Amino acid sequence: MVDLRSLSLWHDTVPADDALTARPPLPGDLDVDVAIVGAGFTGLWTAHYLLAADPTLRIAIVEKHIAGFGASGRNGGWASALLPMTLDTIAHHHGRDAAIRMQREMNASVDEVGAAAAALGIDCHFAKGGQLDLVRSRAQEPRARRAIASENRFGFDDLQWLGPAEAAARARATHLLGAVFNPNCAAIHPARLVRGLAAAVLARGAALYEQTTVSVIEAGRVVTDRGTIRADVVVRATEGFTPSLRGERRTVVPIYSLMIATEPLSEETWAEIGFACRETFNDARHSIIYGQRTADGRFAFGGRGAPYHYASAIKPAFDRDPRVHQMLRETLWEMFPQLGRTMITHRWGGALGLPRDWACGVGLDRSTGLAWAGGYVGDGVTTTNLAGRTLTDLITGRSSDLVTLPWVGHRSPRWEPEPLRWVSIRTSLRLPGAADRYEAKHDRPERLRTWVLGKLRGRSRAESPH
Repeated sequence: MVDLRSLSLWHDTVPADDALTARPPLPGDLDVDVAIVGAGFTGLWTAHYLLAADPTLRIAIVEKHIAGFGASGRNGGWASALLPMTLDTIAHHHGRDAAIRMQREMNASVDEVGAAAAALGIDCHFAKGGQLDLVRSRAQEPRARRAIASENRFGFDDLQWLGPAEAAARARATHLLGAVFNPNCAAIHPARLVRGLAAAVLARGAALYEQTTVSVIEAGRVVTDRGTIRADVVVRATEGFTPSLRGERRTVVPIYSLMIATEPLSEETWAEIGFACRETFNDARHSIIYGQRTADGRFAFGGRGAPYHYASAIKPAFDRDPRVHQMLRETLWEMFPQLGRTMITHRWGGALGLPRDWACGVGLDRSTGLAWAGGYVGDGVTTTNLAGRTLTDLITGRSSDLVTLPWVGHRSPRWEPEPLRWVSIRTSLRLPGAADRYEAKHDRPERLRTWVLGKLRGRSRAESPH
């Protein structure tokens, strides 16, 4: 029996009255209006907004483990306005106005996450302190300034360049040359939010069946090991676990992101480090890192670096990788040596969903009743909220600005079959680290690997800030 509190820091620190006990499984065949596969943020936000729009809807949510078992309960706790695809990419396919509308909705969705949680009485430690993209070498600065210029080209002035003194006033990292500050980000406790959402949708009349494994999603039905659910609309909200469904092996690939958390730090130590407003942070290296100061005074810090596993395999053993966890510890201490002898109390990880074109999408095929949302590439805490509201309008037939956003109806190309998939993903995962090592040695931007990485991600070098 797995101790569910060991899944992450977040699961270990849910409210004391949440025992993380699995709810009963599907008791047998069932007929409903809407069936939702996956009790993470996407599925639960969708149920929440559907019931707000029409309380008479019969909604059943099925989950293999417990609500919030996957990435929704294990992520870095950033409710950000970031998207996996750039504004330039959106504009290239859909036009400048569409890109602007999409970003405006994402910015507003950060506040909607906080407002919805508050209205439901969920204390998810929401703190809108913004995001700091720290610049710690001369090689990183051009990328950071291009990110600001890109936003400015679309009429946004949210991103601010902070000089060395301004940046240090917020976060006293080593080698600090400046930072880009984005106000559109909040730190949250993700497991508190997802578990609170599950309780809220149950209270409003939805049914949640846990310990129920889905094998097939088809038009009008969900086939599970406990029975078949028949529904007018079936929503796939499985993100990194999508490859486990029949016929979906190449829809997205599961990429692992790992995290560590320190013991709670003293106020004196935090005074030396910063993050007084609980700003989330990363830096402008190519490799993805991310962190936050938690409400109980810890550093929660994560990053990519774990390998892709052949044939899109997903196993509990992949949630922990001593090599990557040690790398995260060394990186955090290098950035903030003020941590001294601070202990690491939690190590964990989980799978996120990576689509072939690095672009998220949401949609409903009215001819089949099959709906979907996902492909967030780790930027899903806020995007799932927008997905839930958009799916609600699509399913109920409500005319709104949301159903005309450029990501509606988007389907990413399928990944290549193995072994081509393994080769391409393994290559792309190695490139950021190699580029960072080059820049650390030469103190100038690395161009060739950056260009190749951009091509693999479907972007040009100029489009991507990282």
